[in-house]
Amino acid sequence: MAYNRNKDPAPRLLVRGRDREAERIIAAAEKSGVAVVEDAALAALLDAGVNPGDFIPEWCWEAAAKILAFVFEKDKKIR
Repeated sequence: MAYNRNKDPAPRLLVRGRDREAERIIAAAEKSGVAVVEDAALAALLDAGVNPGDFIPEWCWEAAAKILAFVFEKDKKIR
């Protein structure tokens, strides 16, 4: 998920995968220094019809906001 508050009306789903594909995505993110937050409930909601590149639907905004807040706070502490 990515969000540019100056450009986007909502966060965007960047990539999705299951099983081995998900493991590959997580490994690539960690290798690149991208924060990884696992949320099975949000993943299940997004898997029900959100494709990579799509904006996160409004009914998922609260869960997405919690994840983004966690990631932004973690990033702030690192800096």
